[in-house]
Amino acid sequence: MARWWRRRSLRARLTLITSAGLALALGAGALLLVNALRLSLIRGLDDSARQGAAEVAALIDQNRLPDPVPVGSGTITIQVLDAQGRITDVSEGADRLVPLLPAAQARTAARTGQGAMLSGPPLGMPSPLRVVAVGADDGQVVVAAVSFAQAGDSIATVAKALFIGTPLLFLLFVLATWLVTGAALRPIEELRRGAQEITGTAIALGRTLPVPEARDEVHSLAVTLNDMLARLEAAQQRQRALVSDAAHELRSPITSIRTQLEVAVDHPEAVDWRQTADGVLADTLRLARLAEDLLALARLDERADRPLRGRPVDLAGLIEAVSLRYGEARVTVTARAFGRCVVRGDTGGLDRMLVNLIDNAVRYAHSRVSATARADGPWVVLSVADDGPGIPDQDAERVFDRFTRLDDARSREPTEHGGSGLGLAIVRATAAAHGGTAWLEDAVPGLRAVVRLPAAPGQQGGDRDRGEQQGQVGNGQVEQPHRGGRGG
Repeated sequence: MARWWRRRSLRARLTLITSAGLALALGAGALLLVNALRLSLIRGLDDSARQGAAEVAALIDQNRLPDPVPVGSGTITIQVLDAQGRITDVSEGADRLVPLLPAAQARTAARTGQGAMLSGPPLGMPSPLRVVAVGADDGQVVVAAVSFAQAGDSIATVAKALFIGTPLLFLLFVLATWLVTGAALRPIEELRRGAQEITGTAIALGRTLPVPEARDEVHSLAVTLNDMLARLEAAQQRQRALVSDAAHELRSPITSIRTQLEVAVDHPEAVDWRQTADGVLADTLRLARLAEDLLALARLDERADRPLRGRPVDLAGLIEAVSLRYGEARVTVTARAFGRCVVRGDTGGLDRMLVNLIDNAVRYAHSRVSATARADGPWVVLSVADDGPGIPDQDAERVFDRFTRLDDARSREPTEHGGSGLGLAIVRATAAAHGGTAWLEDAVPGLRAVVRLPAAPGQQGGDRDRGEQQGQVGNGQVEQPHRGGRGG
């Protein structure tokens, strides 16, 4: 039974559950209606019979009771019983020999005020009777009976109408429930058809699910699904663009390596093997850097929707440690820290982010690069500024896209501006993974890259918490390889 129930459609299950509840409600309502009508009619008959008996008892108490007992013709049957239970007076047409109620039962009915239902034929009456009793003086009891035929006919008529009308009303409600449930589920069916069409389409770019006009749960579901489709589409486009750009970036060094090796193999006597080895090594290092950057981005994308839980990292100490690697850079690199600059995160990822920023700044700086970290309320702000040419304002956001370069940065020579265009993309992805953000702004002159990260809990502080810290400065070649071109 449970297996059969689970295989039914939602519409069928809703209709069956509603129909079962409706059947119980209609059945109980019909029974209550018939019973209430029966009790009401019986109460009316008892009141009518009791009123007639009370009038007769009053006449007895006043010694003014005539013979026969005066009652309405054909409405009430009256018998007056003495203390011994014998019939002393009756209404016209009433039996003078057999009392309607035995003496003991009559006195009990008079004392409690309850009526009794009697069968009429044994008493010489064609229909059932409703009998009550009222006490009088000298132990006498007035017994009054009224016919139950009209009330019984009314109850039977109502019961027959309910017996025929209730099933019809039930079927009507079941049909209405089926239609209303179908109408309520129609938007979901439209969503299903829309999803099926999108699934069956080879390229579902720009396709959305139909959104119902009603502001209900289905509308919210459709909006949420469309947002999900938009995110999936954007992720798919980014993935395709990344694969395409990565293939393009990989093609150049691979082609260069292949060309150099083919020339060396075909003309070994005319080749400078030392120069060829240096060229192949440079292209291999470029491939390694590109693979390393792509792997870092892939790992950041994997945990993009999960909060990064790391250990406390002191950015003040980190920028000082990183700046020491640039002791032989071609420009001066300084590091400063203001306040307590502790964040929670991955030390390796933050180190890579800072190296990318400083590499990018050193590549374009004229004479100096400045890295600073400062506490700003619940945030820690990290900035790297250079005095280079800067970039146009309209490109300040575009440079964070992957494989974006604003100059010819494809050279493999270490003295030239070269890079894969992934540096700033890694910076922003790392900042986002740590709950922060990154942007570029003018340094007048030059360019400033700013990263804002949430401070570690309990580590917020101001400038008074930590004195200014001066990093080491040096001139010469940077130890770390370049990570990206300008803006990348």
